[in-house]
Amino acid sequence: MIDVEQPLSLLGGLTPARFMRGHWHKTPLLVRQAAPAIEPPVSRAELFALATRDDVESRLVVRDGRQWSMRPGPLPRRALPPLSKPNWTLLVQGLDLHVDAAHALLSRFCFVPAARLDDLMLSYAGDGGGVGPHIDSYDVFLLQISGRRRWRYGRCARPLLRNDVPLKMLRRFEPTESHLLDPGDMLYLPPGWAHEGTAVGADCMTASIGFRAPTQAELARVLLERLADNGGDGPSARYRDAAQAATARPGAVPAALRHFAQHALARAIAEPGAVDRALGEWLTEPKPQVWFDADRSVALRAGAGLVLDRRTRMAYDEQQIFINGESFRAAGRDATLMQRLADARALTAPEVRAFGAGTRGLIAEWMSAGWLHTAKGDDHHA
Repeated sequence: MIDVEQPLSLLGGLTPARFMRGHWHKTPLLVRQAAPAIEPPVSRAELFALATRDDVESRLVVRDGRQWSMRPGPLPRRALPPLSKPNWTLLVQGLDLHVDAAHALLSRFCFVPAARLDDLMLSYAGDGGGVGPHIDSYDVFLLQISGRRRWRYGRCARPLLRNDVPLKMLRRFEPTESHLLDPGDMLYLPPGWAHEGTAVGADCMTASIGFRAPTQAELARVLLERLADNGGDGPSARYRDAAQAATARPGAVPAALRHFAQHALARAIAEPGAVDRALGEWLTEPKPQVWFDADRSVALRAGAGLVLDRRTRMAYDEQQIFINGESFRAAGRDATLMQRLADARALTAPEVRAFGAGTRGLIAEWMSAGWLHTAKGDDHHA
């Protein structure tokens, strides 16, 4: 568990509490040697190999003067430019889903709620490589892994986009700050800050830690879909209009049908815990390209701890536990232990032994599904 009042070198000596109060959503922060002696989570060859897979989200961006091209993955190795060629960038999204070291790096930012944390994207660029000036709608930490990258950034009052490139690139960019980042340096930018990163020299690797920032419209859509899906197995009232009179205006929507629709929405939202359940399930829904390695022969071993699979999303509220798009009611000691598993992503052997018989059966099912695994150590967190 993280101590939010403990200074972190990752934040330039700030405590997480102070960073969230003073910088989060407010002002940029440049941290020199936020992660000293950092090692790449993957080698260049491993990153290129990941980009060839259809279960890995990747893109290749190439600049030729003012002309830009973007090719989505999977990318065969021959599609990648020679290492000596300038002005290209390979982007691999969700590296934390595929590489343990990337997942561990992402977990260093767990002072932000996991429900907001999205993924770790790794970009590998030749000299001059980048994706042009742009604005993100979410917070981002830009951690230099290898090589060097120059970041220019500033506020942008009217973000107009170019319509002649396949990227969301700003038409006008007037940076007010410029910094050259070396390996281990990090730049935090709040939402809405225009920025451009350009590799200075070859072999430039940068990790981008991004966050989820759904719009109200997106939340409304997904929650209503889940509310409908979770409507229960019982009978649902069907619209009836025995009192409907003959109409001379057949194109008009009947007032009774409008009232029926409004009542249906109000009833779905008013059900106790329905919105909370739908939200928790959506927040923990795995990404479309994620699947788990199910193994029915796997069993909960006596005297062993547990660790969540790096692809597993888990969360909780006061009444429920959410894991990979599913929800479960929990109370008492089992709920406390489940919440600890969601927070720490691991449990010790004594903590596992403290579960009730019913919850142990549920954990066994999750293990068979590949959602969690036996920890390497018996009495310490993995």
